Amino acid sequence: MPGLASAPPFSPVEPVTEVLHGVSVTDLYRWLEDQNSPRTRCWIEEQRSFARACLDHLPGRDRIRGRIREFLAVETYDSPQRAGNRYFFRKRLADQEQPCIYMRDGTNGEDRLLVDPAEHGAGKYTAVKPLRVSPDGRLLLFEVKEGGERTGTFKLLDIESRRRLPDVLPRGYLRGFAFAPDGKSFCYVHEPVNGKELNRRAAYRHDLGTEFKEDREIFIAGEGEKIRLGLISDARRIGFLVYRFLEKTRTDFYLNSWESDGTPDCIVRDADYTFGPLLLRGTILAVTDRNAPNLRIVELRLRPQGEPEWVDVVPESDSRIQQWAVAGDRLLVSYIRGTAQQVSVFDLDGNKTGELPLRRGETVRVTGASPENDELFLESESFTEPVAIHRYSPREGKRIPWAKKKIPFDSARYEHIQVRYPSKDGTEIPMFLVGLRDVLAGGCRPAILTSYGGYGVSMTPQFSVFVAFLIERGCIFALPNIRGGSEFGAEWHEAAKRRNRQTAYDDFLSAAEWLIRTGRTAAAKLAIFGGSNSGLLVGAALTQRPELFRAAVCMVPMLDMLRYHLFDNANVWREEFGTAEDPDDFEALRRYSPYHQVRDGVAYPATMFVSGDADRNCNPLHARKMTARLQAANASQHPIFLDYSKFRGHSPVLPLSERIEALTDRMAFLCDQLQLPM
Repeated sequence: MPGLASAPPFSPVEPVTEVLHGVSVTDLYRWLEDQNSPRTRCWIEEQRSFARACLDHLPGRDRIRGRIREFLAVETYDSPQRAGNRYFFRKRLADQEQPCIYMRDGTNGEDRLLVDPAEHGAGKYTAVKPLRVSPDGRLLLFEVKEGGERTGTFKLLDIESRRRLPDVLPRGYLRGFAFAPDGKSFCYVHEPVNGKELNRRAAYRHDLGTEFKEDREIFIAGEGEKIRLGLISDARRIGFLVYRFLEKTRTDFYLNSWESDGTPDCIVRDADYTFGPLLLRGTILAVTDRNAPNLRIVELRLRPQGEPEWVDVVPESDSRIQQWAVAGDRLLVSYIRGTAQQVSVFDLDGNKTGELPLRRGETVRVTGASPENDELFLESESFTEPVAIHRYSPREGKRIPWAKKKIPFDSARYEHIQVRYPSKDGTEIPMFLVGLRDVLAGGCRPAILTSYGGYGVSMTPQFSVFVAFLIERGCIFALPNIRGGSEFGAEWHEAAKRRNRQTAYDDFLSAAEWLIRTGRTAAAKLAIFGGSNSGLLVGAALTQRPELFRAAVCMVPMLDMLRYHLFDNANVWREEFGTAEDPDDFEALRRYSPYHQVRDGVAYPATMFVSGDADRNCNPLHARKMTARLQAANASQHPIFLDYSKFRGHSPVLPLSERIEALTDRMAFLCDQLQLPM
């Protein structure tokens, strides 16, 4: 890899030592947490220059870029929803930088442009997304983002006149929004980025055409970073969800009518269980793990005095509910049973009326569902088939194609198989292997490995350009169903949650060991990758067993697990990870926190960190500090560098040209390290 004759930029060591629960902990690069300091900005620029020196002259970059462009520069559709007889969605033409918002009258109508992001920002980093259509079909709420930020600006469009209304919610987090039934006002919960009352959690009612300073406060949840307020509604009622992120998340649910100015009724108070309600034509449905670790769907029947009656609509089963939605008078419920998906259809009384037919290896997500419409949208994909969108009527049971990415990828040449391997504690873990047929038949091949291992997120077949490019070049793609997901119910998640987190990392490392032990790959041919919580997984793996891997791509990660909860809104993940404030959590976190597990003089694999200024989920301080620490500690000749952009964040909204260049960098890096054909 050119550019490695010179060492990475020097990162000054300025130790900060704290005593936590009687243990001395030293942070060598605390100064890099200050994103806007001149020193940090200078360090970032030096790291960017070093990264470019590592990447720009890699062999085959032009060919790689050309193939990546073929994958990405295609027409795309997403975010479809129906309101009356109209369809609203995003569409990006093949060579457009960003998708626009369109509308279609009827199923076969012409696509009519509603919102062009170029009219709402200064350049190609501006992205838009449709959020909500008013009950009368007159107004569209849409979001405007700059770069990969999670925050946005929220605007209204008069659909017929194409006129943008002056009622704009400024940059911040929109936690809840509901158009009033008469279409003349709306209620909202908005957390601004800048303002005098940043920590005030309240809901307001805004009359269209008036100043926001005149808005009426209709509910107050309190003040503080550990409180979050949500809002739901139907045609007659409006509900308020108060979340308090304490040692365990506590939830209150209040209900009021649209017409009432009185105090809302408290329906659920201080719930220490999952509670996700839906207001539906005079009833309250909810998904909950109250007395049901794998979740159940209930109807809450209100009583004049005391707690509501909880009546099962869809009882708990041996598999955890992954997703649920109501379309018309039907209820769709998605499960993962082992490693296969099942989607069942029920009526609103809980009688099962059918199953959604699924192909082997297909993953389906319900989008654009509404109780007001008897059809919804399904997104389907597999390891070898890109996302396709279908209209689906649960009553009729028909899937009608609506849009599909036309990517030039010969899926017929590839297949997937499933294997099982023992983890460190002897538990059998299933794993998908994907690749060319002759590659899967046997032999020692280059391999790429990823998983997730958290939040109960199950790993199912999905299409990835990252993966597709590499399996075209003879790689095996390995995806183990490690604990921390919910492939085998809530227990699978609990087994690697909080103080048990190391279990997920043991499962992942055991997958790497199995691939090597069975001769499917070798340590010199094995790469790992992942982002967000999966980036933490990669960080834990490369610091605990660096000798197992040749390369790692660690994207938008959390890596300093003793301080993660102090930044942005990360304290809401306390139940998943624990925090260093608790002595027992601290011991577990300290043992695996990747930043604290880096050891001087160890030969680490080639590592590419990816992050950027706009990330407020996994603050970029993690990638900055880890890059500095690993560069200083590394005893190998393998490169360790940081691919950093001020526009990159946690939302996948970078413009087409940036995505092509970013993926070209990652593929060129892995092709070079794994010695893959271009």
